[in-house]
Amino acid sequence: MATQVSKIQPIYQDVLANYLISMARTVESSVESALDALLRPNLEAAAELSSKVFLVEPRVNEMEILIDDHAVRMLRTGLLDNEEIRRVVASQKIANDLERIGDLAVNISERVISLAGMNVAETPRDLEPMAGAVRGMLGRSLGALIFRNVVLAGEVLEADDVVDRYRDQIFEHLLTRMTEDPQQAAPQLQFVLATRYLERIADHSTNIAEDIIFWVRGLDVRHGRSRINIEEANYPQKRP
Repeated sequence: MATQVSKIQPIYQDVLANYLISMARTVESSVESALDALLRPNLEAAAELSSKVFLVEPRVNEMEILIDDHAVRMLRTGLLDNEEIRRVVASQKIANDLERIGDLAVNISERVISLAGMNVAETPRDLEPMAGAVRGMLGRSLGALIFRNVVLAGEVLEADDVVDRYRDQIFEHLLTRMTEDPQQAAPQLQFVLATRYLERIADHSTNIAEDIIFWVRGLDVRHGRSRINIEEANYPQKRP
């Protein structure tokens, strides 16, 4: 029986990878829709576009449950080597981060719908470049996942500070606008919340990148612990 299970282990691994990649692409599409809606000057059209994100959320939640169940079945076999165990554990953590990113796409869409009913003359400066930086981090983290590429993962870790700087600049700008024109406080607050959600997407993208490095290299780089640069991440190491 153990021999039979060991023979189908590669199939289990491929199924897990396919589930995870499918979830990643679905979540990335939701984020793209939410960010496009946030940046569109026609807020009525933006609200209509963002509504698509709500339809995807239940599917993302189901995907997370499916991945967890499949991962548990794999662990129960007791036949995984160290790298395979890391892969399964990392997959569960990545699925959780993807689910949270999907929730944040919904949160951004809710802010867009709120803005659609307000008199908003323009979006905050630096919002578009911040959204672009977040898109880049998410895209590279998912590229690292699909190709098991620790170089891309290292680039995600390095980009996190850029997003934080954009956040601080936008917050300062919005606070100034609210002080100068209290009537615009309500829409500016919606942008404050949206900016916070963008930062959180970047944080979860960083988590995914850290999990890829743990999976591929067996290195724990969370919280700056054993933080590695791109060259070190790309240097082949022996499997434990």
